[in-house]
Amino acid sequence: MDRIEKFLRYISADKGRSALTLKTYRADLENFCAYLQATDRQLDWQDVDRDLIRGWVAQMMETHYKPTYVRRRLSAVRSFYQYLMQQGLANRNPAAEVKGPKLGKPLPTFLREEELNRLFDSDELFDSTPEQQRDRLILLTFYSTGIRLAELVGLDLTDVSLADRQLRVLGKRDKQRLIPFGEELAAELTRYVKTIRPELAAEHERAFFVGRGGLRITRGYVAGMVHKRLSAVTTLAKKSPHVLRHSFATAMLNHGADIESVKELLGHASLAATAIYTHVSLAELKEEYLNAHPRA
Repeated sequence: MDRIEKFLRYISADKGRSALTLKTYRADLENFCAYLQATDRQLDWQDVDRDLIRGWVAQMMETHYKPTYVRRRLSAVRSFYQYLMQQGLANRNPAAEVKGPKLGKPLPTFLREEELNRLFDSDELFDSTPEQQRDRLILLTFYSTGIRLAELVGLDLTDVSLADRQLRVLGKRDKQRLIPFGEELAAELTRYVKTIRPELAAEHERAFFVGRGGLRITRGYVAGMVHKRLSAVTTLAKKSPHVLRHSFATAMLNHGADIESVKELLGHASLAATAIYTHVSLAELKEEYLNAHPRA
């Protein structure tokens, strides 16, 4: 376990990984370590071979873990062994010799525009209390900017420029980007800053969105709130902040936005990550065609 701690310190200091990434790596490596201990308590990291790792992968698949989850854990072990080799603590990377389970390529889940209109325009979904008006604004911010959950929670007052109508967010691997927003969100953000946040925020709190005790709102609260609110307007199985991010990207492309521009707004490292939304748009177009054309 000591080597795991040193590895985590290394990827934090040298690789700039976020606290959430470190937490995930820790959980994945501790799970692998527990598997090794259950197999043979005398095993050392040097003793691990590809058959042991295949057994671990097989156990996870038999427990019905999703392929994406198994591949992520396997990737964590690969990175760990790469570190051990760099430190001279291992002479091979057995995890690199094992392929993860094959992935399907499900299309991103998104809300249709009529569902989003019901969410934001209905007078029945939100009352006039500061908490519920804040929650509506959070939903609108997700959909209007496409930011990630961690990015929204991490916003400070100084990151929101009402004058320039833009957000400054810190994305994955501490990559900073600016996201513009339109008139509707600008008006709602201004109202929040002037009349809603002062009723909720603790003195000297720098977070833009505040929750219990007037402190920075938590990821757990936002995720739960989004699930509850989306349940009122859609029957989608998945109702997460990321669904609103998908909805933002899909709406942008459907209304003529350039894919390169959408890539920059989303903070994607490569165009391939954004291109999947063009498949979503095409799928929707095909559905409309099949429903509407008399000879389809």
